[in-house]
Amino acid sequence: MNGPAGADGPQTIRLDVWLWSARLSPTRSAATAACRGGHVRRNGEPVKAAQKILVGDELRVRSRGRERIVIVTRILTTRVGAPIAREAYEDHSPEPPPQLAAAPPRRERGTGRPTKRERRQFDRLRGRDSSRGPESDPRHEH
Repeated sequence: MNGPAGADGPQTIRLDVWLWSARLSPTRSAATAACRGGHVRRNGEPVKAAQKILVGDELRVRSRGRERIVIVTRILTTRVGAPIAREAYEDHSPEPPPQLAAAPPRRERGTGRPTKRERRQFDRLRGRDSSRGPESDPRHEH
């Protein structure tokens, strides 16, 4: 297993090795765990880490709340630099959702506890509805 495989190199490779080599996974064990957890699919089917992949396979890799859709264009046998790794696949992933444009408001230190009005504003910003009482909160136990 030396370097990227060319035309005379291997035609198949283990999935976990390729994910690590193409820098889609930080470690090979993380790639194996992702396969075991069902976060990796090959051509729409769940796949095990030891299964072989070929050029042309479509891989869907879920990590950190984002799904990456890649088509294998080159077999890599060892980890390579990022520019070479990007040539090993075509990325068809959807754009990630936009992040919040503005930072949430911050209170000055030493101003004490937030008032009821400020707390409600913070809750609204965080997507919680504080207008309902605790009896409507499913986490609240009596």
